[in-house]
Order: sequence, then structure tokens, then C-alpha cells
Amino acid sequence: MAALGNPDMLTRKIKLWDINAHITCRLCEGYLIDATTVTECLHTFCRSCLVKYLEENNTCPTCRIVIHQSHPLQYIGHDRTMQDIVYKLVPGLQEAEMKKQRDFYQKLGMEVPGDIKGELCNMKAHLDPQRNGEVKSEDTAHKETAEEKQEEDNDYHRSDEQVSICLECNSSKLRGLKRKWIRCSAQATVLHLKKFIAKKLNLTSFNELDILCNEEILGKDHTLKFVVVTRWRFKKAPLLLHYRPKMDLL
Repeated sequence: MAALGNPDMLTRKIKLWDINAHITCRLCEGYLIDATTVTECLHTFCRSCLVKYLEENNTCPTCRIVIHQSHPLQYIGHDRTMQDIVYKLVPGLQEAEMKKQRDFYQKLGMEVPGDIKGELCNMKAHLDPQRNGEVKSEDTAHKETAEEKQEEDNDYHRSDEQVSICLECNSSKLRGLKRKWIRCSAQATVLHLKKFIAKKLNLTSFNELDILCNEEILGKDHTLKFVVVTRWRFKKAPLLLHYRPKMDLL
């Protein structure tokens, strides 16, 4: 492709086929959906493919490096940058995936999560003017962008997919929460919960806490959606989490 600011450079067109190997999942051989990267070796896969694979394995599907002997799921993470790249390179992929997810929830008679609704609305708003051949003035575009940003800032993640949680104290050294039932964004992390609990219990530092699910300590960067998918997949809501004073492991 042409270098920015250099009109003398010729634009080189690259076929999607030539970069397919970099934006497809080795496990399902399809384009990456909910791209998730192994932190040890930086190989990327679809989240559902990788989680299913790691239920019976502890190595990377590509290079076979050991991710972790006993808890490999704690050493993978959502790769938003890679997913954005895939959606930009493959025409119609994001729109098709959002429609699949919406149809899935509707077929089961379940409410469509807020984050999927939001994605669909954003895509429709972005695509409709292009399909109708409309061209907005620069001032109008700036005004709409500012209004959208203001709405996003005031949303406080209420339009995100929500997770119901029960926070139980697992130690006699800490008191229980007055309100142990909470509902929050699926994008919130374990670290957010630690800060929430520390504030409610007037602790000097959130680092004094461990949060557990199924008696397993959760990593601070895990999102609640990740916890639900990997540790509460076939169980009914709410997600049951326990907290206790941090234990120093020798």
C-alpha cells in the first residue's frame, strides 16, 4: 500500500486471500470471531474454539507451547485490536455475525443482550446513509459525533450485556456485604469487583482481596463474561463468587 504523505509511491492492492492465514482461526479455519490471544506465544483464535480446546489441553494449538500446567484459561485474553482488523478487512463479516447472535437469542426466546443491540444499531446507522447515497456535511457529521459521544458517556455501560452476581464472604476475617446481589456489565473485570468490595468494606487496599469461583482464584484482568463462559457455562444465574483476604502463596 502507498506510504502516507508520499504521492510518488504506487498503491499496491492486496488480495484478501494473501492475508487469510493471519486473520483466520487455526481450529475452525474460519475468520476470527471474538479474537482471543494466548499471552505466552501471542497466537490468536476464536474465543469459543480456544476455550473448548483448552478444556482438554494445556498447550497452544499452533506451536504446542505449554500455556499453563493446570489453569491455561487464565493465560488467554480478548484481542480487540485483532478483531477490529478482521471486521475491517472482511466485508459484511461483523454484520453477519451480529445477525447470527441476534437470531440465536430470538430462537431461544431470550432477550437480545444490550451489546449486540448496540452493535446492530451502530452498523445500521453507519450503512444506511452509504446505501442511500447520502453525503453529510462536515458540520453535521461533527455535531452527530459529539451527540453520540455524549450519549455514550452518559450510558455507564447500561446497554452492555449484563451479568447477575452473588458475592459471598468466604472468611471469618471479613464481613459480608449488606447487598450481595449485584448486576453489572459483562465487560467489567475481577479487578472492578475487588475495588467495589474494598470500598464497601472500607479496606485500605483492594489488593488485600482474592475473588474465587468454584474455589479457584480468578485473575484480576478476567472479564465477567469470560468467567461465565469458562466457569459457569452450564449453571443457572446468578454467578456465585466468593471473596476472602488475599493469601500469600510460598
